[in-house]
Amino acid sequence: MNKHILAASIGLFALAGSPAWADHLVAIAGPMTGQYASAGDQIRKGAELAIAEINAKGGVLGQKLKLEVGDDACDPKQAVSVANTMVNKKIVFMHGHWCSSSTIPASDVYNEAQIPMATVSTNPQVTERGLKNIFRIMGRDDQQGLVAGTYLAETFKGKKIAVVDDNSAYGKGLADEIAKAMEAKGAKPALREAITAGEKDYSGLVSKLKSAGVEVMAFGGYHTEVALILRQAQQAGLKLTVMGGDTMTNSELVSAAGPAVDNVMFTFAPDPRKNPAAAAVVKKFRDAKVEPEGYVMYAYAAMQLFAQAADKAKSTKYADLEKTIRNGSFDTVIGKLSFDAKGDNKLPGFMVYQWKGGQYDYVKK
Repeated sequence: MNKHILAASIGLFALAGSPAWADHLVAIAGPMTGQYASAGDQIRKGAELAIAEINAKGGVLGQKLKLEVGDDACDPKQAVSVANTMVNKKIVFMHGHWCSSSTIPASDVYNEAQIPMATVSTNPQVTERGLKNIFRIMGRDDQQGLVAGTYLAETFKGKKIAVVDDNSAYGKGLADEIAKAMEAKGAKPALREAITAGEKDYSGLVSKLKSAGVEVMAFGGYHTEVALILRQAQQAGLKLTVMGGDTMTNSELVSAAGPAVDNVMFTFAPDPRKNPAAAAVVKKFRDAKVEPEGYVMYAYAAMQLFAQAADKAKSTKYADLEKTIRNGSFDTVIGKLSFDAKGDNKLPGFMVYQWKGGQYDYVKK
């Protein structure tokens, strides 16, 4: 065929909006900048490798996936702005956001626009509002709070335990659930305190902990604040054991907290790096000099979820995807995913981990 005729033909297909020349736009959103940017980096790396591998196998329904990235810096207002931008770009799937305080308002925007989303945000309100578009691929704070609180009450019986949060939707929600689980086991918190995230001086909190004879602190919040509290406790001569939640998986904590990181325990889902079915993917990440810790594999799994659902539904239309995800079962690198009527993961599971020597692993009982 004459090259000019071929070029004209391609132009006509493009003008006609032929799906053969289009991409499926999928998106991630979270803290790509700011103090929690390392979590955003994990999400980006996970999604990018998943999309590269899906595209290498022919894409989804004969079309390639193209990734859009939204930065909400864990700010609720910015999250809503990101969500509106993604709606305008006509994405067909969102994995995000990360902070519960961002996910909750952003999910309303995606729901109104009929865009399905997968999230790792753990606050119960993410799925308690009756939205049909949201699917949680992690567990909930009332589940991990129960595991953490029970462990604390049983393991540190007789010791003074403080419960502290950072006033965020995630942090306060998790801390409240830990305190509730402790009290159910007869271990009333010696102190119940709140801090302001992002500050540099937590010496006031450390003084309160020391004066009250606290040896263990349950913390609802993010790794950045824990690192500072541990360093300042060390300077004050207070040896403090910390129990946190799923955000403590970040290896930034190792460099930020120093040797005191070995006193940090946390709850998290079963480590997907130990899943035999994920071994090949783990190797690909490590070959690329990416350690698939924290949320890396969850972002990979979110893209698997979308691709499998679209293939099963033979569609990327919202009604088809929502029905397929809600009623289906999907094999991913984090295990089998299926969802209840609220959109919660049917098999969440939380375990207790501890940092040792720069790595985290299950606590051996």
